Amino acid sequence: MDPDLSAILIGVVGPCGSGKSTLITGLEKRGYRCRHIAQEHSYVKTMWKVISKPTLLIFLQSSFENSTARRKLNWTHADYEEQQNRLSHALENADLIINTDNVDEEGVLRQALDFLKDKV
Repeated sequence: MDPDLSAILIGVVGPCGSGKSTLITGLEKRGYRCRHIAQEHSYVKTMWKVISKPTLLIFLQSSFENSTARRKLNWTHADYEEQQNRLSHALENADLIINTDNVDEEGVLRQALDFLKDKV
C-alpha cells in the first residue's frame, strides 16, 4: 500500500538562493504537498508556523557567497545577515537542515527524500 504523501504539509524555508523552489518542485513531482515559506522577507519570526502550519519544516541553508551568486543579488553582507535573523526561529525549529552550498540539486532532493521516507 502506498503511503498518503498528501497527508503531510512540508514547509520549505531558507535564505534567497538556497534552492527552495527547486526542492519543492522535486518533492511535488514525487507526490508531496509543499509550501514555499518566504520567511526571509518577514519581520514576524514565527510567520512560518502561524500562516503555513507545516507538518514538517525543511530549512535550506546557503552562504552569503552562494546566495548572491545563484540569484545574482546585489546585496551587502548586512542584507544577508538580516535574512538570517528573520530566519532564526525557523532554523531553530526545523525538522531537517540541509546546507546547499556544496550539494547539487539532486543531492539536496535525495537528502530530503531520505529524511521523509521515515516520516510518512
